[in-house]
Amino acid sequence: MFRSDEHFKRLNQSAKAIGMPFQMPAQDLKQIAYDLLRRNNLVEAYIRPVVYSSPMMSLSFPEQANLAITTWPWKKLLGDKLINLCISNYCRPHPHSCKIEAKISGHYVNSILAASDAKARGYDDALQLDVEGYVAECTGANFFMEKDGVLYTCPRGHILPGITRDSILQLCRTMGIPVKQTRFLPKDVYEADGAFLVGTAAEVSGVQSLDKKPFAKPWEKTFGYTLQKEFEASTRKEILWDAMV
Repeated sequence: MFRSDEHFKRLNQSAKAIGMPFQMPAQDLKQIAYDLLRRNNLVEAYIRPVVYSSPMMSLSFPEQANLAITTWPWKKLLGDKLINLCISNYCRPHPHSCKIEAKISGHYVNSILAASDAKARGYDDALQLDVEGYVAECTGANFFMEKDGVLYTCPRGHILPGITRDSILQLCRTMGIPVKQTRFLPKDVYEADGAFLVGTAAEVSGVQSLDKKPFAKPWEKTFGYTLQKEFEASTRKEILWDAMV
């Protein structure tokens, strides 16, 4: 399982962040997941653990929590085609309004609204801004853009700092690809040479255009294409990853 320790540690951290009374060692969660894969005869699959509250009707912390882990065969969320993005009508939640860096089911309401609106407008996904109008992330993935030989991605604070995002940052260090974690505006993306988004389900997906404006470089000539191939190879072999900070 790719970086399963980090995924299961984040599950525990997210539960703690919202007062959900759940803590289980990552090693125990891994064993449950491996058993689930064996029972379903799955070799390549998506695994989704969910911690949920015991029945309650009050707006308070639950007294008990339950765990469910499901798995199923699933290809990349957005497929292998280049995707077309639009600037979303829905901004990301203010970091003071929720636990923005925790992976919480309730946050997905915002993502579903943004994604559904984008698809209704004829796009594949939406690029969401933060409350101050800077680029944040896509509806279920982190965003990178390339400009003048440098990759740019939004820093922590208004995004879910994804494990795949961290993997790409580590690959960039290994491969000598310069990256700046800084805030930038939609106009900077319109002028970019290329772009891609990353996530557990999306893996690394190339972006063809933003608001129907194509990027300057062909996808095959971008850092994103190079990282896509390296990421696909690295998820299917044993290599040592640094722990997320």
